[in-house]
Amino acid sequence: MSGSAATIEELGIEHIPEDQRHGSAGRVFTLWFAANLTIADYVIGVLCVLAFGLTVYQSIPVLILGNALGGLMLGLSAAMGPRLGFPQMLSSRSSFGRRGNYPLGGLNWISTIGWFTVNTILGGEAVLAIWPSFNFYAAMILLVALQVIIAVYGHDFIHLFEKIMSLVLGGLFLGVLLLGLARLDAALSFVPANGSAAAASFGSIGVVLAVSFSYIMAWSPYASDYSRYLPVSTSGRRVALYALIGGATASFALELAGALVGSLTQSFDYFQALKTFSGAFGVPAVVAIILGAMAANALNIYTNSLSALVLDVKAKRWVTVLAGSLVGLALSIIGGANFESFYENFLLILDYWITPWLGIVLVDYYVLRRTTVESSAQAPTWNFPALGIYGLAILLSVPFMVPPTSIGSPVGLLSGWFGGADFSYYISFALAAVFYYLFRKSRH
Repeated sequence: MSGSAATIEELGIEHIPEDQRHGSAGRVFTLWFAANLTIADYVIGVLCVLAFGLTVYQSIPVLILGNALGGLMLGLSAAMGPRLGFPQMLSSRSSFGRRGNYPLGGLNWISTIGWFTVNTILGGEAVLAIWPSFNFYAAMILLVALQVIIAVYGHDFIHLFEKIMSLVLGGLFLGVLLLGLARLDAALSFVPANGSAAAASFGSIGVVLAVSFSYIMAWSPYASDYSRYLPVSTSGRRVALYALIGGATASFALELAGALVGSLTQSFDYFQALKTFSGAFGVPAVVAIILGAMAANALNIYTNSLSALVLDVKAKRWVTVLAGSLVGLALSIIGGANFESFYENFLLILDYWITPWLGIVLVDYYVLRRTTVESSAQAPTWNFPALGIYGLAILLSVPFMVPPTSIGSPVGLLSGWFGGADFSYYISFALAAVFYYLFRKSRH
């Protein structure tokens, strides 16, 4: 691969040789900045003030902390790319084994195709918000076709697309944010019906912290996919910092915009409320939603194609891109707008798999220094201790889970310790990391 965005990427999950490495650490900033200027972040901001019981003023420090912690996970994962030269889920083989990694690669395939579906539906709805006579299904087909082209061209084309989107989306959403800040006094005076201007409840703080953290953290299984072409000599600290700042800044800014608009409109009709609130800027604001869905989906379907290859599917990368896109389009058409909330709830529950996986992967790479190019490429078939620790961490975190839909006991049994907030992400991460470290140390 020459490093030209006009050249279709030839490699799949193979190790990137040094003579094909190119780019600088700064490119991960624009990629993660654009990918986090999405409707999902905007909705989180709206929910902070209309559903989770925080005022705009109370939301700000919690959103900053949640995005900083989630962005740190993203940054640490992205920093593995230059040194290892593999996609994120392939380097995971070093910890779990080649086949032991199948369940995790499969979960990432399901997760990426799910978010691709959600964003396709949201993009189609946004098209109708500015062009009501346009066919909903035709809108989704058009969006998917464009995203397939981006993903087939691959890594460098995606970076170019996200670089352009970082400027376009940055400008469009800055306009929305400025409109909200112009009415800051009114926004700050809004008190949610289930909140208090005097003090936020511990439960409300915990919910917002968990949601803002989990959204940006959930990009971690994608991270090295977009940094693996960087030269081996690239500073890991710079990659981590650029990914953290790019992702967390964009996510926080759009969540703040959502909180401002939500407090001023007090409407859950996200698209129409945004369009009405923005006045003459309404159409560009909704266009930003459409482009934001495409920016996120370019990553969703590309990483989906790599996850399929990690499962040892014998196919070219462009074939797995096309297959994943067709599955996502079919789910979008079958489910349509009526299933949007179902998909999102399902995917938020699915996110529980990520943090314990991340705990083991980061300990293996940064603390134990076990993860190398060789250990990833020549991983044993199974690593049962790692899989056992992973499963145990999830099991022990179940009583602290607060999923968006009721599942029943013992799920959430101990969530009252944290005011009903979902702290299971942090607990499963810590347990997996500590147990895995102690196990490895006991072997020496």
